[in-house]
Amino acid sequence: MDESWDVVVVGGGSAGLSAALMLVRARRRVVVLDGAAPRNRFAPHMHAVLGHDGLPPTELLAKGRAEIESYGGVVVRADVRGARRTDEGFVVDTSAGRVVGRRVLVATGLRDELPDIPGLAEQWGRGVVSCPYCDGYEVRDRRIGVLAAGPGSAARAQLIRQWSSSVVLLTHGTDAADVDERAGLEARGIQVVDAPVVRVLTADGRLVGAELADGTVVDLDVVFAMPRPVPNDEVLRQLGAQRTESAHGAFVAVDEQGLTAVPGMWAAGNVVAPRANVPVAMGAGAGAGGAINYDLVLEDVRVALAATA
Repeated sequence: MDESWDVVVVGGGSAGLSAALMLVRARRRVVVLDGAAPRNRFAPHMHAVLGHDGLPPTELLAKGRAEIESYGGVVVRADVRGARRTDEGFVVDTSAGRVVGRRVLVATGLRDELPDIPGLAEQWGRGVVSCPYCDGYEVRDRRIGVLAAGPGSAARAQLIRQWSSSVVLLTHGTDAADVDERAGLEARGIQVVDAPVVRVLTADGRLVGAELADGTVVDLDVVFAMPRPVPNDEVLRQLGAQRTESAHGAFVAVDEQGLTAVPGMWAAGNVVAPRANVPVAMGAGAGAGGAINYDLVLEDVRVALAATA
């Protein structure tokens, strides 16, 4: 751990491992610091991942770690405690020791902050889900509740209507749909329930409905929620990156290759792109890995020229 690496990858999810795979195949010395808490660890299976549809997400990551190690990369189970820049590059302090790298890629993901409704968190990843493209097909033709979270909720209900004719928009006491949106919802048979949700109900471990403030129970099989995405970007900000406002909240900005405003530091995956699913995160990681390798090539050229001067 006290050795110097070409690249330190902070985060062992799909984005970080994809970047590491590109880099080890480019014969770079790479260490991956894996906190072992991927965002999708609550889901039993992944969907819409080409070639891996239905595979548990933990199995995908295990395969990725094995591939990286087969090329000489190192994956370390470690929690990051701090990071700083030096003249040589970056120093990352972890629960397993200090790591020094010429470049750093941060792929630490995000955490989903769910509405504070009793029973909701207990069903997260099973009866309560977020992405219709990840889980919509599996709950097709079932009774679906869409838990509103402000503007855009009506459009989300219309999207989810693609998978079932039994959709209920639970506004949860918010202004989730204006007059025109309500007309569109009614036209497609989407029920609108305005009372606040006070509890998510389960039976035998399965979600069975939502209890409203007036005591009414809406029978449901699944609830699509819209959690607030909170980036795990402490390392990025410690190293000098700044958040900027976006449609999904405040996130660190990167260019199309994942480079931040801090020279030598890249970021990929949900830590900077909250809507990135597994395939998108993998692509972003691969792109960042290639960009980092080329940046190191340019530095190697400069060093070689300086040595001959």
